[in-house]
Amino acid sequence: MTIRVLLADDQALLRGAFRMLVESEPDMEVVGEACDGAQAVELARRERADVVLMDIRMPGTDGLAATRAICADEELAGVRVLILTTFEVDEYVVEALRAGASGFLGKGVEPGDLLTAVRTVAAGDALLSPAATKGLIAHVVGRRAASATGFRPPSLEALTAREREVLTVVAAGLSNDEIAARLEVSPLTVKTHVNRAMAKLGARDRAQLVVIAYESGLVRPQGL
Repeated sequence: MTIRVLLADDQALLRGAFRMLVESEPDMEVVGEACDGAQAVELARRERADVVLMDIRMPGTDGLAATRAICADEELAGVRVLILTTFEVDEYVVEALRAGASGFLGKGVEPGDLLTAVRTVAAGDALLSPAATKGLIAHVVGRRAASATGFRPPSLEALTAREREVLTVVAAGLSNDEIAARLEVSPLTVKTHVNRAMAKLGARDRAQLVVIAYESGLVRPQGL
């Protein structure tokens, strides 16, 4: 199966570099290029890409707004957005994940890691760079510190004990196969638990499950 990739970045040189990299792989093809968020949404609908490589800061409609539009469109339910940007700061990370992004990488990522990321999110898994993970944790810590101002963490009451256990391991960044090996169950069983947790918590994908796991307090940043 060939992974259909859409490039969204306002810098033509970067789009050209990403195109060369993606099209060097036999299992990938570039189906379009967008220079702003509005065009990215239009092309996502027209070209039916599997993965959108999305910059955050673009003129007009930015990458966050475009991600929200793509992920909110039921007809584009199979499209995965991979944020690729120089701005790996906490608010950008959390807003991108809440908008529905499946991954978050810095533009300084190694070519091989970028290609791996495309395959990872195309397969339905979440992917965060180390810097993005730190940003997510920083956001969660800040929200807890400000809890007196009215922040209410998401409730996990609807989850079974097994679903909570799986959610904890998902937040650690493990794949279904890795979770299956750790819990001594089949990958299909893990997938079932993940899908049920997503449905109960209103999460679009695994990346949003990670945010919920931290914000609910189920998973705590190391050292806290």
